[in-house]
Amino acid sequence: MRVGIGYDSHRFDASGPLLLGGVKIPFDKHLIGHSDGDAVCHALTDAVLGAASLGDIGEMFSDRDQRNAGRNSVEMLAEAARLVRAKGYKVAQADVTIIAEAPRMADFREAMRQRLAGALGVPVDAINVKAKTNEGMGWIGRGEGIACLAVATLALSDS
Repeated sequence: MRVGIGYDSHRFDASGPLLLGGVKIPFDKHLIGHSDGDAVCHALTDAVLGAASLGDIGEMFSDRDQRNAGRNSVEMLAEAARLVRAKGYKVAQADVTIIAEAPRMADFREAMRQRLAGALGVPVDAINVKAKTNEGMGWIGRGEGIACLAVATLALSDS
């Protein structure tokens, strides 16, 4: 077994919708990013790559490369999972924590689990998504953006 940890954060900008875990969430703001700004997918991609000692999302999808401008983060996550499989591992499970004051995530968690599981090629019950507030503290508490933490566990592939 191998374990990787990922983190990502993005600032808010005016106009929505918000994209997290591959799901469009009705909200009056979106996250600024070189790609589509999906902090959930970015943190999880880093966790998957880290568990396999394959570097990080910035190495794989550089923000200096214009081909990555506006890029779909679910596709980036799927590409990381393909690299992990090529190295002889498979994703066994993943756990994601979204840290945001708003919007509330409860209504979107299941859809996120579905999208993330599909990208990683795992059953939905291998993915957990939860959300916490920052209790009004710091830049997250002031509603300036969102942060995400992710942990991914890899196992040796059966093939």
